[in-house]
Amino acid sequence: MKKICFVLTVLFATVLYSNGQTSTNESAPVMTFEKTLHDYGTIKKGSDGSYDFVFTNTGKEPLILSKPRSNCGCTVPDWPQQPIMPGQSNKIKVTYNTNIVGPINKQVTVISNASNSPIVLQIKGTVTE
Repeated sequence: MKKICFVLTVLFATVLYSNGQTSTNESAPVMTFEKTLHDYGTIKKGSDGSYDFVFTNTGKEPLILSKPRSNCGCTVPDWPQQPIMPGQSNKIKVTYNTNIVGPINKQVTVISNASNSPIVLQIKGTVTE
């Protein structure tokens, strides 16, 4: 009798766990960007190095962003602090320090509660005198 109760308990727990996992994945937020690469081309030293990466929460739950991380101090991301509701759009503003002359090839990693997290945003180009 104890074995039957144990087996039933394990089966019940397994079904609950797998159902919870499936429904969570299906309803998770999804971060969909218009584009994940921005090419500045050739820009002059001291010019505006900002670009807005626009995204939409195409999932079914609110999207919450953690602090996006850049691969250097010359690239600064600015992101929405409040949850992004399903269907809503917003932006992550990435600003590159254009006082640094030379090629640009930088990345910002966006970590969130989205099912497709993390997402890497990239900027490239060349800064000239």
